[in-house]
Amino acid sequence: MNEALHARDATRTLSGRWAFITDPDDAGLDEAFYEPDAAWPDARDVSVPHSWQEEPDLREYTGVGWYRRTFDADALAAGDERVFARFGAVDYEATVWVNGERVGDHTGGYLPFGLDVTDALTAGENTIVLRVRDPEDISEIPHGKQGDPWYTRVSGPWQAVDLVTVPETRVAAARVTPDLEDDTARVAVTASDDSPTDVHVTVVDDAGAPVASESAALDGETASLDLAIPDADYWTPDDPALYDVEVRLAAGGETLDEHTDTFGMRSVSREDGELYLNGEPFTMRGALDQAFYPDTYYRPADLETFEREIRTAKELGFNLLRKHIKPAHPAFLDLADRLGILVWEEPANPAVYSERSKREVREQFEAMVARDYNRPSVIAWSLYNEEWGIGHDDDEEPLWTDTEKQDYLEAFYADARELDATRLVCDNSGWAHVATDLNDYHEYFVAPDRVGAWREKLDHIVEHPEENYGDVRADPDVPLLVSEFGTWGLCDVSRLEGRDGGDPHWFDHDFLTGMKRPAGVRERFAESPAADVFDSLDAFAEAWQRREFQSVEPIIADMREHEGVAGYVITELTDIEWEFNGILDYEREEKVFHDDFARLNAPVMLHLAPSRHAFEAGERVSADVVVANDTAEPYEATLEWSAFGETGTVDVAVPAHEQTRLTDAVTAEAPAAPGLTTATLSVTDGERTASRDVAVDAAHDAPPVSVFVEDDGLGDVLAEHGYATADVPGDADVSVVTAVDATLREFVEHGGHVVVLPDEEGGMAPVDDVTYTALPEEESWNLCAGVLFQDLLPELDAVPGWAFADLYPYAYVSDLEVADDVSVGYVEGWIENPGGAVVSRSLGDGRLDVCTLRVTDAYDENPVARAVLDRLLAE
Repeated sequence: MNEALHARDATRTLSGRWAFITDPDDAGLDEAFYEPDAAWPDARDVSVPHSWQEEPDLREYTGVGWYRRTFDADALAAGDERVFARFGAVDYEATVWVNGERVGDHTGGYLPFGLDVTDALTAGENTIVLRVRDPEDISEIPHGKQGDPWYTRVSGPWQAVDLVTVPETRVAAARVTPDLEDDTARVAVTASDDSPTDVHVTVVDDAGAPVASESAALDGETASLDLAIPDADYWTPDDPALYDVEVRLAAGGETLDEHTDTFGMRSVSREDGELYLNGEPFTMRGALDQAFYPDTYYRPADLETFEREIRTAKELGFNLLRKHIKPAHPAFLDLADRLGILVWEEPANPAVYSERSKREVREQFEAMVARDYNRPSVIAWSLYNEEWGIGHDDDEEPLWTDTEKQDYLEAFYADARELDATRLVCDNSGWAHVATDLNDYHEYFVAPDRVGAWREKLDHIVEHPEENYGDVRADPDVPLLVSEFGTWGLCDVSRLEGRDGGDPHWFDHDFLTGMKRPAGVRERFAESPAADVFDSLDAFAEAWQRREFQSVEPIIADMREHEGVAGYVITELTDIEWEFNGILDYEREEKVFHDDFARLNAPVMLHLAPSRHAFEAGERVSADVVVANDTAEPYEATLEWSAFGETGTVDVAVPAHEQTRLTDAVTAEAPAAPGLTTATLSVTDGERTASRDVAVDAAHDAPPVSVFVEDDGLGDVLAEHGYATADVPGDADVSVVTAVDATLREFVEHGGHVVVLPDEEGGMAPVDDVTYTALPEEESWNLCAGVLFQDLLPELDAVPGWAFADLYPYAYVSDLEVADDVSVGYVEGWIENPGGAVVSRSLGDGRLDVCTLRVTDAYDENPVARAVLDRLLAE
């Protein structure tokens, strides 16, 4: 929108009932569908805001659609006033007629535009027609995560439509730039023409009292005024103080136009790798927010949902939401300003790099900045995400190495900073930076499965931030963030089905395959090993959700403790269709770990870090306490800890915006127990409590079996623990090996029992008739969507979490047979790619047990590894 119509109150709404038809042959222009009395065969009645994918039979439709309604133009305008039709957002190409007269068009699916319809109006009833074209091929146009391979497409007028009456001479723009160095606000005013001679600006506080006023003569159509704000009240998430800016244009003593907007006295900056809000240190605790909604997609069914989202996000400890891959809804930003949450905003992306895609991304970005410049909640912009539209396509050279793309992005960053010097700019979120204010990473590690690899990577990226650049074209000493990370936790499928009376439509999008395809999830669950461990899919989902928290807890704690990390953005605030990695589900309902997450993500964090997660009875158990203080005040407390019936206290003092680790703050003796069990450590300051379960196993006699062990080291350890050992497989009840040769295979087929373990590096040697699928040893988005479950050790949780720390496999058996006994199973996403980490398979007259858990060199040190192998050998 080329002027500030978006900030003006509507004169008359055009939202509501419209007629709608599709035009699959694109014949409407030739057949004059835009004429008021044109016949529209098979038109349907819809409610605008509307995307045609809300219609069940049109969810896969692409092409052209037409919208039409009538309105009364009486009393809309007087004298020389002008009437604009204002559209909040129409995806993607829009053309508008009033009473058969074409009044204008617009390209771009996310931002407002206004068309002057004054000269087309007649007294009484008028007809407005909107033609929308959203093509099948959207590779060159900004489209975010619509369609293959992500979520439902969105087409049509998905934001409000209304009429706005304005004076012929009016305020076209009023940009307010706060300066907290001297508590002034610079108001840059642009008039629609050069008729006004004077501009008068008043700043009003939230109590309605004027606090500053200045006047100036216009230089042509523009003027810039500096207003001193006495005792300025700075905008923060905790105290979102807003001011009104009232602008009056005048000529010869006559008022021509009055315009009001809001702003906040807020600054954001970076220095020496740190973030600052209003000059104070600031740690980002953010969540990715993709703002997709059931049934209505890009907008919630009611705008009150935005308020619930923001309040819930703040209750969960977040101070920022990263509005992902499309500009935020203006109603959301208004509430973010008023309720107090920071926003990182970004344009929608195309898929390919072309002259058209570059132009339309830039146009979208400039329009987004123009719309949201006065919003104090917005502190950062992105230009691109993960090279989407700038090197991600398989047929393109990546941004990492393409000098031309790097030149373009460097220039785009410079232009963005010139357009808006008040906010931080991230050039390409995730990697391959060129010139940026934020060196952000996307790191999808699952914990505890790969917590060691995660910690090595975290230390490495802090020590070598330059490696995240394709080419360093600007100061690399900028804040380091992990702006995407997270783990999946299956939603309540019954709730989804109950809401829709069956499977939601997105369960079977044509483009969804593998672990991303929900359709058939109940059937796959019933056929998977998980059905032998959990009574129902809902019970599995609840356990999986608990594991989601167990996974993100150490990752967040590590980042909050690390001085080199300026903040994080977790993926994500809510589930979206098939992607169930939200802190909330798609309905914005809580998952089972809601309160635990709020404790972890609070401004002051208490975190327990045991030295290990499996102990023998009688061992001294120790745990560090990590305290992160993101507040502006020192934190002092006497912490009370509890472990196995023992208690103690420890004093802690943490300065503002710092963190500390209290080494061995908790020490206690692991309790005696009849066998394997779990016990809880906890620490509290009276207001917040952190806890962690550890596994404890009592010493016990070895099972009464004799074993042949291929690995001499493991054989010696088993002998030390009381196993009878044999020199050859034929003299043993069971053979423990890392590889199965022809002799051993024959031994099994004739009634022998063989247990196959990984080598000491966790690798699995090939075995005939057994297929392994490798699991990444480091970062993996797919691994974050997978989950291990078990009933081998029923004393532990069915989703074992930290109990299996250091044992999680690097491969699993993926060719399960109906007769297999799977005591440690594995699935990914919507119960796909099932397999097992402990699988017992009949082979001839004998039995082959395959264990991919990394227990081979852990038997002597890890009680859970010992329990796993003992169970396999005893059966």
